[in-house]
Amino acid sequence: MAYKILVLKGDGIGPEVVGEALQVLKTVARQSALELEYKEALAGGASLDAHGTPLHDDVLKAAMDSDAILLGAVGGPKWDNPAAEKRPEQALLALRKNLGLYANLRPVKALKELIAASPLRPEIISGVDLVVVRELTSGIYFGTPSERRVGGAGREAVDTLYYSEAEITRVVKFGFELARQRRKRLASVDKANILASSRLWREIAVEMAAQYKDVAFENVLVDSMAMHLIRRPRDFDVIVTENMFGDILTDEASMLAGSMGLLPSASLGDEINGAGYPIGLYEPIHGSAPDIAGQDKANPLAAILSAAMLLEHSLGMRAEADNIRAAVEAVVREGYRTPDLAAPSAKMVGCKAMGRLVRERLESAEAEG
Repeated sequence: MAYKILVLKGDGIGPEVVGEALQVLKTVARQSALELEYKEALAGGASLDAHGTPLHDDVLKAAMDSDAILLGAVGGPKWDNPAAEKRPEQALLALRKNLGLYANLRPVKALKELIAASPLRPEIISGVDLVVVRELTSGIYFGTPSERRVGGAGREAVDTLYYSEAEITRVVKFGFELARQRRKRLASVDKANILASSRLWREIAVEMAAQYKDVAFENVLVDSMAMHLIRRPRDFDVIVTENMFGDILTDEASMLAGSMGLLPSASLGDEINGAGYPIGLYEPIHGSAPDIAGQDKANPLAAILSAAMLLEHSLGMRAEADNIRAAVEAVVREGYRTPDLAAPSAKMVGCKAMGRLVRERLESAEAEG
C-alpha cells in the first residue's frame, strides 16, 4: 500500500528544511520497505505569487485526499501588508479548518546536550518533557465579526472570541487521553477570571476531569502558566489550552529546548485516512526566517522531527519515528550545531549537512541492527 504525502514547502527557509525532512523520510521508507507517494504543491506566499490565492482549491482537495501533509513555514515581509485581504497565513488556517484539525500537539523536550543553549538556568530546565495541546479551529482566530471599520472616533477594529461546548469538549478530551499515555498529569489553561469563553472552558474541563480520575488535573490561569513555564517547567506533563493562548505559550516554551528550530508539531482531528489513523498536518513551529533563506543556515531538526510525528500519528509507525528521534539526539550528542545553536565548542554545520548527519545515523543504526 502506498501512503500519500502532500508536501507544501512554504516560504523562506521552508523549502530547505522540508527538503531535508523528505530525505530522512525516504531513508526510513527504504529501511522499512515503506511505500510513500509524494505530491508537491504551493501554499502561502509562494501560492499567492503564482495563483493569487494562499491555498488553491486543487491543493485543498489534494490535502483532503492525502494520508498526511508535511508543511514548511509560510509568510514573510514580502506579503506583510496588514491591509491585504489575502495573506500567506490564511493557507494554514484553511487547511486546519477544512480538515477538521482541532488538536495541535507541540512537544517540548530539553536535551541534556542543549541545556546551555537555553537562556534559563540548567537546574530549571533539566528533565523538561511536556506537550502542549492547542485548540486549532475556533477562538479569536476564527470568530466573527472580525473586521476593521471607521467609527465615530476614527479607525477601529473588532475580533470575536468564540467557543462552543463541542469544540472545547473534544480538545480537552484529547488532552486527557494523551495524559493517560504519558505521566497522567493534565493542566488546563484559561483566563476564567476575565473571559466568558474561559469560564465555559473551565466548567467543561472540570466536568470532564470527573471522568478521568486516574489523571491528576489542575486549572491554571494563562498569565500564571506563562510564569510557571519559566519558574518550574518540569512540573508539567500535558497542557491543554485554547487557540491564542496555545500559540503564545508554545513560542515561550520553545526557549526551554534552546531554539524554535528544534520543535516539531502535529495537527490532528477525527478524520481517518486510508491507513486507519488520523489525517495530520505536520510542521515545525518556527517561522519562515526569510533573512537566512537560501544561505544553508536553517536548522532542519524541527522539520525532521515533524516527519517523525507524521510516521507515528498518521501512519502508525512508532518504532520508525523513534528511530528518527534517536538519530537526531545522536547528532546533537556528538556536538553538531546549526547557527541558531552556536556554542564555542560546537561543530558548526549548515542545513544540508545536518540533514545528512541524521540520515547517516539512521543508516549506521540499521547496519548495527
